[in-house]
Amino acid sequence: WAALSLMAFSLVFWAAGLTMLIVGLWAKVSLGSYLALSASDCPSAPAILLATGAAVIIWGFLGCFGAATEHRGLLRAYGAFLTAVLAAGLTDEGTADALDALQRTLSCCGVESYRDWLASPWGLQQNGSVPLSCCRARRGCQRRPPGARGLHRDGCFGKVSAFVSSNMFYLATAALGLALLQLVGASWPGRVPCRAAGPHGPPGASGPLPQRVVAAWTDITLWGSGDACVKADRFSG
Repeated sequence: WAALSLMAFSLVFWAAGLTMLIVGLWAKVSLGSYLALSASDCPSAPAILLATGAAVIIWGFLGCFGAATEHRGLLRAYGAFLTAVLAAGLTDEGTADALDALQRTLSCCGVESYRDWLASPWGLQQNGSVPLSCCRARRGCQRRPPGARGLHRDGCFGKVSAFVSSNMFYLATAALGLALLQLVGASWPGRVPCRAAGPHGPPGASGPLPQRVVAAWTDITLWGSGDACVKADRFSG
C-alpha cells in the first residue's frame, strides 16, 4: 500500500513539475523581452521555472520507478532530493529592443511618463525626443515637446506592476501547492517496505539456514528507512 501511495504521489509530483514547466514557458514567451531590462545578473524567473520543472519531472519519474521496484537507493535519493528542494528554496541593442517591445506591448512610455526620456542621455542626443515606440500611431506622432501629441501618457512601471499583480495569485497558488507536495513527499519514501530476500538468504551465504531464519527472511516486512533494511540484512545473515 505504501509503495502504491508513493507511486501515486510521484505522479502528482510529476504533474506539478509539468505545470511549472508550462508556467515557465508561458512566462518566457510573455515576459521574455522585458526581462532583458533587469539589472540583475541572476537567472530570470522563467528560466528558473523551466529548470525546476524539468528537474521535478525527472525526479518524479525516478520516484515512481523506485516505488515500483522497491529500489532502496532510488528511494533514498528521491527523499533526499525532496528534502533539499524544500530547504532551498544584455547588450545595449538587446536592451533597446526590449524597451521598444515593452512600450509597444503595454502602451506605455518611460518609467513614470514620457518625460523620463527627455532627461535621459538618449533623449539629449536625440534633441529632446522620445522613441518611436512611445507613439500610439506612427502617422501624426509628435515626438518632441511642447506638442508631444499621440504619445502613450502612462509610465511602464505601473503597467508592469499591474501585469505581474494580475497573475500573482496563480503563481503563488502553484508555489504553495508544490511546497506542500514536497513536504509530504520528503517523508514518504521511508515508508516503503524493504524488498524481502529469497529463501536462500543474503547473497554469498552458503549452507542451509535454520527454519526460524528462513521464516524471518520470507515473512518479515519492515517499515522504515534504508538503515532498517541494512539491520535486517545483518540479523538475517
